[in-house]
Amino acid sequence: MRTMTKTEAKSLSPGLLAFYGDSVYEVMVRRFVVSAGDKPSAKLHEESVKYARAGFQAAAYDRILPLLDENEADILRRGRNSTGLTAPKSSSQAEYHKATAVEALFGYLSLTGGDERLEELFSAIISADDQM
Repeated sequence: MRTMTKTEAKSLSPGLLAFYGDSVYEVMVRRFVVSAGDKPSAKLHEESVKYARAGFQAAAYDRILPLLDENEADILRRGRNSTGLTAPKSSSQAEYHKATAVEALFGYLSLTGGDERLEELFSAIISADDQM
C-alpha cells in the first residue's frame, strides 16, 4: 500500500480515519499483550479488551494531547468532533468521542508512514497505564 501525503490523509473524513485507526490500535495492543508472554487465549483477550475499551482510550487521549504537534492535535480534534457517533452502553458519549479521536490519529499516522510516531504515542499510553 502506498503511503499517503499528509494532505491526502487530512482530506479523509474523521470517521474513515478512525475506522482504519481502530485496526492499527488493535494490532498494537495485541502485539503488546502477546509480547508480555504466552498466556491462555481468554487471558490475552481480557488484557486486550482492557486497553481497547473506550474508557482507556479516553484516558489515553488526555495523556497524549500535550505530546502532540499542531497537525496531530488538529487530527485529534477532528476525530473527537466527528458526528454520527453512538456510544456503546459501556462508555459515556464523551469517552467514546475521545476514543474515536485517538483512533483517527492512529489511522492518520499509519496512512502517512508515521510508524515511529505511532510507537512513541503508544508507548506513552501504555507506560501511563498505572496512572489511568
